[in-house]
Amino acid sequence: MPTYTGISSEAFRHPLDRQAEKALRNLPGFDLIARKFVELFYERPQLVYLMGNTIQVSTRQYPTIYHMFRECVRDLDVYPEPALFVVQNPQANSYALGQENPYVVINTGTLDLLDPSEIRAVLAHELGHIKCGHTILIQMAMWAMSAASALGELTFGLGNFVSQALIYAFFEWRRKAELTADRAALLVIDDLNTVMSSMMKVSGGSIKYAHECSLEEFVKQSENYHLLDENRLNQVYKFLLYNGFQGTMLSHPFPVERLRYLQEWSVSEQYQQIRAGNYQRSPASGEVDVTSETSSQEAEILRQQIEELQQQINKMKKYY
Repeated sequence: MPTYTGISSEAFRHPLDRQAEKALRNLPGFDLIARKFVELFYERPQLVYLMGNTIQVSTRQYPTIYHMFRECVRDLDVYPEPALFVVQNPQANSYALGQENPYVVINTGTLDLLDPSEIRAVLAHELGHIKCGHTILIQMAMWAMSAASALGELTFGLGNFVSQALIYAFFEWRRKAELTADRAALLVIDDLNTVMSSMMKVSGGSIKYAHECSLEEFVKQSENYHLLDENRLNQVYKFLLYNGFQGTMLSHPFPVERLRYLQEWSVSEQYQQIRAGNYQRSPASGEVDVTSETSSQEAEILRQQIEELQQQINKMKKYY
């Protein structure tokens, strides 16, 4: 497997990821959420939960998985090494979160369904999110959506900031960020079919009938899916499906779309140059900056919002 010593996240970051993040950061309310509420609502509580309810992977816990993980950490030059947890869940899924203490979580369903090379691709994908500083934005999107869903316009006292437009922007960025993480997986695995196979199996693979799944047919399905765009009405339906037409906004692009993007990048000059060792070095310039200084007026607004937030929490405690 290739190792990309010193590689910067900007070396492989998808331009749509970069554009979507810029649009997100320019929306009102982004800075306020970025500065305070990520750590308050997600990072610490979630880490405590994982330590208490899952298995932390190490040299003596899932050592085979740990060895794969450490190789991926090395190959993408991720530092410091994130924690890895295995959670008992039959759904084939995984995710990465955490800013101060980043970590990757992988479900037992993923370990049972995929072969070792495909598991490695999933781990590299999640490490790609950490490498690119995606995890803080993912947490912010989770909080903004849950807050808006729980209290409507109140949104923990942030009704003027967590707008529908901001939520749309968060989810649009999340989908584009997956394209960058897919590139990270391809760089580490260095085999397009393996990465695509992992996507296919996670989409609809069966442990019992996995031998009857055809990657070639899944690629054809991807091609047929893109032919739907010849009808403009289908394009509208795709937009609506991504943005909550069926009740839930989608955090990931459809797998067949991800396939197409990755296929295109696999034959690009950029990919070939990176594989040859010609890539932008760290320090990574693609990470999200959420530590910018604030004016005294902004600080006072933030203080007031935090006080209002605490009041809302105290009110909710009376009912639970």
